[in-house]
Amino acid sequence: MLIKNPAKQLPDGYLDKIPLFQFLLLSLLFPMWGAAAGLNDILITQFKHVFALSDAASAFVQSAFYGGYFVIAIPASRIIRRTSYKVGVLIGLAVYIIGCALFFPASTLATYGMFLFCIFAIAIGLSFLETSANTYSSMLGPKQSSTLRLNISQTFTPIGNLLGVIMGKYLIFSSGDSIQAQMDAAPDPAAKKALGEQLLQNTLLPYKYILVVLICLFILFLITEYPKARPTQEAGAEKTQAGLGETLRYLSRNKPYLSGIVAQFLYVGLQTAVWSFTIRLALTVDPTLNERSATNYMIAGFACFLIGKLPANFLMAKFSAARVLIVYCIIGAILLFAASFAPSSIAIWFVVASNLLMGPGWPTIFGKTLDTIEDKRYQETGGAVLVMAIVGGAIVPVIQGWVSDQLGSLQRSFVVSALCFLGIMVYFVFQNRLDRAKEARGEVHA
Repeated sequence: MLIKNPAKQLPDGYLDKIPLFQFLLLSLLFPMWGAAAGLNDILITQFKHVFALSDAASAFVQSAFYGGYFVIAIPASRIIRRTSYKVGVLIGLAVYIIGCALFFPASTLATYGMFLFCIFAIAIGLSFLETSANTYSSMLGPKQSSTLRLNISQTFTPIGNLLGVIMGKYLIFSSGDSIQAQMDAAPDPAAKKALGEQLLQNTLLPYKYILVVLICLFILFLITEYPKARPTQEAGAEKTQAGLGETLRYLSRNKPYLSGIVAQFLYVGLQTAVWSFTIRLALTVDPTLNERSATNYMIAGFACFLIGKLPANFLMAKFSAARVLIVYCIIGAILLFAASFAPSSIAIWFVVASNLLMGPGWPTIFGKTLDTIEDKRYQETGGAVLVMAIVGGAIVPVIQGWVSDQLGSLQRSFVVSALCFLGIMVYFVFQNRLDRAKEARGEVHA
């Protein structure tokens, strides 16, 4: 390898120090799935008008995306277990590249189903990346800083979210009238179809730039040495790996782990639902906006998401992560309830502000839940099942879209997201009790 690993692996799989280049390169994967997620929020608005979809049907973009994670997470974990985290990253990058390339024929075929297939393919690649990178980030250094390390890596995710939305704003959306106004102004069905096909061609542009970055990352990972970051076999031990059935039985008896799965489901569902409908809400409460202008609220939301992570990292270095997240969840729920019933355009600002409270959710739940797996033979599959909880992003937005369709009010549907915040708060209340018990025994680490 051209770039060597300077760290020494310990018997438990963690390292004696953080290999800075390897950790930074791994962290650069996080904005790549952030960019894909950010573009999904753009595509939902684009596809709704071009394909004349209901709010629930437009949310199928997220169903395809997070459904891909759900389907492939365990197969990905088994492949990673038989190979290495690095191989998982390389497979993920390769499939991500293929998924982006599929947008070329999709923009020509111009069917909703084909675009959903492209998004599903990208999600398969991202499932390999997240199954590898989330666990790998927590392992690339001393055990006592594993959760903090994952939070630092996850700080890069909203940067990708921002870049994805900015690319969508300028490469997919245009200035002038809104898409719906342009479609309504088409003189006949043929002209409307031609306009729709022209708009769909724009969806190809951001994926060209992503392809270039992915190829560069793939090459860098090929030439960089990474540690295995797996526990070594102790003397007299018969095996260091467990079968799928044995692993699932172990995990099913681990109540703190199962509660983490539920919390992760709610968290990803909450985040995805809020992001999916932010632009649509802006267009609803302020009809003078077009899609490009409404995207500014999405950009502001992602900026808040990033800003909110930074003080959270500081606070969790000083105080219990569970206590910090309890406060975050309470404030987040209040903001979303306020957004659901606030008059006029102030509602969108409550939604934007709620992003300040979302940042630390995923990495903290992931890190805390992964720590409940004391036998590291089950870690790869346990991490994969945690990634499968991301299917909340496939389900909650559709539920919120359905509520919007039934009530005839997208604004009122944000109650669904507010309730998710409260559910996550309950998880952290119980997590705080567990942390206090461990602290009394001197077992808690950051």
